[in-house]
Amino acid sequence: MEEDRFELAPSPARRVFGLLTQGLLGLILLWIGMAHPPEALGWRAFLLGSGAVALVLAIRGWTGSAVSLVLSEKGLFQADGTPVAPLEVIDSIDRALFTFKPSNGFLIRLKEPLGRAWVPGMWWRIGRRVGVGGVTGGAETKIVADALSAMVARRDLPVE
Repeated sequence: MEEDRFELAPSPARRVFGLLTQGLLGLILLWIGMAHPPEALGWRAFLLGSGAVALVLAIRGWTGSAVSLVLSEKGLFQADGTPVAPLEVIDSIDRALFTFKPSNGFLIRLKEPLGRAWVPGMWWRIGRRVGVGGVTGGAETKIVADALSAMVARRDLPVE
């Protein structure tokens, strides 16, 4: 039997837009903190620190969003083999409108926590929740979410 395999790749346009907006925010905060610093030392430190953090997150988001996600019969993994949500620990998939999830993404609820992990722009895992999406295209993400829902439903069918 041929293995079902879906790949969720980041959208190049979304990656560039994310890098530019996050990087621009960092540069603006640093510029304000140095060129027009507030008199209070605390605010100056806040502006410079926030600008540096924004630049670091822009770089981390760029490198992190270069990795594709792969859905196979074993679950959801990064293309390099890093587990995101193995099928045996997935409880449900949620794509509802008001669910706390990434943009164009979906939420996976796990049966047990797998530890915290975060790849900016692609996925995050906190406790028993995994958010997938961000710089991914909406149509591709919907296909992966539907395929994963079908796999979980198939797994949970009673054996006759």
